Amino acid sequence: MTDEPLIGPVEAPDLHVMSFNVRRRMPRNRPGSPDRWATRKPLVRRLLAAERPTVLGVQEALDEQVEVVGHALGGTHRWVGTGRDPGGHGEACPVYYDAERLELTNWRQLALSATPDEHGSRSWGNLTRRLVVSAEFTDRETGGRLRVLNTHLDHLSRRSRLQSALMIAGLAHAAQLDEPDAAIVVTGDFNADERSAVHRRLTGDGVLRDVWDATAERLTPEWGTFSNYGPRRRGGRRIDLILVGGAAEVTHAGINATRFEGRAASDHEPVQAVLRHRSIDAAATVRTKEAG
Repeated sequence: MTDEPLIGPVEAPDLHVMSFNVRRRMPRNRPGSPDRWATRKPLVRRLLAAERPTVLGVQEALDEQVEVVGHALGGTHRWVGTGRDPGGHGEACPVYYDAERLELTNWRQLALSATPDEHGSRSWGNLTRRLVVSAEFTDRETGGRLRVLNTHLDHLSRRSRLQSALMIAGLAHAAQLDEPDAAIVVTGDFNADERSAVHRRLTGDGVLRDVWDATAERLTPEWGTFSNYGPRRRGGRRIDLILVGGAAEVTHAGINATRFEGRAASDHEPVQAVLRHRSIDAAATVRTKEAG
């Protein structure tokens, strides 16, 4: 018997996108803690094996967790991104993708700092190093272009979050100018909710839209995305987000508050959406009308 997915695998022209803070493995937990990685690892595997998103942005993953996530997604998935510390160790924000569906054409990892090309650099008051992974793809099925940015903003420094949001918004704007026909996707744990200045800085110029607001259909209630292993909460803060821009259109969105025998896979709920490339969708409609 398989677990019932919220969305599950999709076929072209749809793209299934997920953002998931898997919660880093902690060295010590109290006995019976729901935070123990040994307890959560099989739950993460079950969740991802059921959903198998086309693109997945993960936050807080340590080396072993990066591998566990990749294997859970199946044999066709690959990933890019390294740890945030010098030498590529520590927490990572990898971008996973279905390599049978998407061809990786370029990727880079930038520090969220005034010196983004200096790996592990810090500038804006955050004690913890922060980063963004940028990946570019061509859809093998439709020919559409896709830009993905995945990040995890600072949990303590408001200034760092605001400056990081400004940088990410700038990257999205540059991507739109560079490839006007590309779909843009931003995934992340922003440590700031939909009513925050960070959210306004990300979406205020109209380049990026929150999938929860842009979707044609919501699949779930508006659960808060940070549960801390507690019960699902309606109307809670959505600090984990998927934002879209460019040619991306949102058909479905949801917050996956699945529990396995009462247990959560992480202290964060994954956010998921189904996207289509606007120009490809329009072209398919035209072809259908012409054929009719």
